Amino acid sequence: MEILDFAILAFTSLFVIVDPISTIPAFLAMTHRNSVEERVRMAGLASIVTFFVLVVSYIGGLQILSAFGITVTAFEIAGGIILLIIALDMLQARRTAIKETPEEQAEGASKEDVAIAPLAMPMLAGPGAITAVILLSSQAESFVHHSIALMSILLVSLITFFVLWTAAVKSSLFSPITMKIIARVMGLLLAAVAVQFIINGLQNIL
Repeated sequence: MEILDFAILAFTSLFVIVDPISTIPAFLAMTHRNSVEERVRMAGLASIVTFFVLVVSYIGGLQILSAFGITVTAFEIAGGIILLIIALDMLQARRTAIKETPEEQAEGASKEDVAIAPLAMPMLAGPGAITAVILLSSQAESFVHHSIALMSILLVSLITFFVLWTAAVKSSLFSPITMKIIARVMGLLLAAVAVQFIINGLQNIL
């Protein structure tokens, strides 16, 4: 895969699947009793944990698949289907249960600190994001590709912090209508990425 194409795929797929923007309503709801300073601290910790979880998944994901006898082709198709399910939920402007269940969100609302659970995991670095980084790892063909993928993880983590920091400081900027429009656009992009992963897997079979 060409370096520019891989860079676009890596950043787009990671940003859309981590999707910090759609996390804002749940983040604000779970931290409604916390001060702005506490919200900012949680946003920072959640972004750091998200970064490390995705990096570890990127580095060790393929080895885990190999240990279980799972081929990259099978994972590409299965991962593409998972991402497509998430995308379909996003197109309907609803939070997918693959990212977090209502029970997990309700539990978060009763916790004093939601930075690691459920904010970082599973809301940001959940099954979908972990699947995406493993798929990217399987398609990286050189040191440059791996470097681009890791830089994409870092960039998405930094953007995640900025988005959550903005929500913590100026929550009034994010209206429900704006959030739904953004979710649908992101869902469309993710659907295209998911279909591409499935196509790649089918091509490998054929």
